[in-house]
Amino acid sequence: MGWKRRSRVGTSAALVAVVALVLAAPLPVAAAERTGTASPFGAVTAERDASATPPPPRLPRDFRGKGKWIVRDLDITVPFTWEGRDGNSQMTAGGPQYPIWFTNLIYRDTLYTLTYKWPGLTEHPCSRIPGFDLEALNEGFENARFVGPETLRGTPHRKVNHWRVGVVLPNLPPGNYPRLPLALGDIYVDEDDRGTFWQVLQFGVQNLYDPELDEWLVMDTFEHRPGTVKLPARCEPPR
Repeated sequence: MGWKRRSRVGTSAALVAVVALVLAAPLPVAAAERTGTASPFGAVTAERDASATPPPPRLPRDFRGKGKWIVRDLDITVPFTWEGRDGNSQMTAGGPQYPIWFTNLIYRDTLYTLTYKWPGLTEHPCSRIPGFDLEALNEGFENARFVGPETLRGTPHRKVNHWRVGVVLPNLPPGNYPRLPLALGDIYVDEDDRGTFWQVLQFGVQNLYDPELDEWLVMDTFEHRPGTVKLPARCEPPR
């Protein structure tokens, strides 16, 4: 989910909140041999001892990376960037020449989402959720459940730790109760560095614009040096 959280109007294609996927056809999906999780980055397999639980994911204050945003049911894949600087961070998928174009930001203790383009969308306001920052995001990751060590089969293969986060309503004890998965996410971080994010699946109401309610981000690069974060003029508060 990353940080992508949406209102029904004005939010983009996300632990995010949430977070959480467009230039060519989608990458092939292979079922996870152990977890049952499909991955557009190639087969996901367990290879290592899962008895020891590593520390949960933690997004760093400074980073920069490039990859793809994949919306499989729409047959859309667009370029994707994810950058952080001094605790602020920004996701950008697509651009004016692509069928999908949006940006999500954590900027000065506020979560912003601005969708410039999305199939069937006619309204494009900038949504704001105050009181949300990098620490709040990482606190959410503290409750993630460790699925296990896995390998993402791509170029190159990547050894990762697979985590799952989610919000299920209502909050009831174990037993035969109706439950609704409000938001779910699968996060794959480097086995040697929980602050290096290689892949995220976002599923739930934060993906309202997508008919199947799920989207992928897949990183090709992820560097621990400051990126560029810029709040769009449309999201700036009125003076």
